[in-house]
Amino acid sequence: MSSDRVHPIPPPPPGQPADHPHAGTAAPAAPTETTPLQPQPQPQPQPHPPFAPRPLSPPPGTYIVQVPKDQVLRVPPPDRARRFKKLSARPARGRRLRHACCCACAALLVLLLLAAAFAGAVYLAFRPRAPAFSVASLSIRGLLNNATLSSSLSLSPELDAAVRADNGRNRKVSIDFRGGGEVAVSYSGVRLAAGPWPAFRQPPRNVTVFAVAMQGQGVRLSDDQARQLAAERDAGAVPLAVDARVPVRLRFGAVLRTWTVDVKARCDVAVDRLDGDATAVNRGCRVKVRPLWWWW
Repeated sequence: MSSDRVHPIPPPPPGQPADHPHAGTAAPAAPTETTPLQPQPQPQPQPHPPFAPRPLSPPPGTYIVQVPKDQVLRVPPPDRARRFKKLSARPARGRRLRHACCCACAALLVLLLLAAAFAGAVYLAFRPRAPAFSVASLSIRGLLNNATLSSSLSLSPELDAAVRADNGRNRKVSIDFRGGGEVAVSYSGVRLAAGPWPAFRQPPRNVTVFAVAMQGQGVRLSDDQARQLAAERDAGAVPLAVDARVPVRLRFGAVLRTWTVDVKARCDVAVDRLDGDATAVNRGCRVKVRPLWWWW
């Protein structure tokens, strides 16, 4: 048996490709020539052609256009077209008239506010109060006829009343009682006599007592009223009502004065007799005045 020796293959020289390992004996490779790479020329950019707008036709279909509300021109409906035309054609005279009316109303409102402020300042400065009234005494004549009372009799009573007016609560306000007032005495709703209220000026913190003469004529009482009056006379307490209506004017200091208003006063009194000088017992007086309700 013979054995073969294997010799190593020397490496190929540089620049030559190595033989395949499985090849027995490889033929020497042919020499190759290496060509260096050259840079390729870049294409130059071409200038854009000028823009030429061409009309584009929209594709067929339905479009919705939204317009801001402030740019919408509103057209009135047919049923209001006549009114719109009338209002839009109004002359400038109507606008001037409305402007003048608004200015007049504003001026009137300002004047009312100033007047209210002035009245409030006067009220706070003077603090006006209502005077107090009472009946000091009462003299009655002609109410009794032979000491009997009957509905068939016609009475003509005469009464003299001493009325007391007290202005002591006002320290800076005087009261002018003007002429044209009236005082009346009634019993159970039947007017017995009436007389004029005297005119005088009452200064602040003053008490004035004045006499009022009253007369009645053709006074008739019903049977029930006559019997009731006789019973109250015998008991010594006959209720009478003294009503007064008098125009007054207030004076604030020496300059300011109010307008004239009617003051109504009602005093309930009780007398012990119906002839001669009777003693009057006051049961309270009420004073009313509508234009100056805040004053009373």
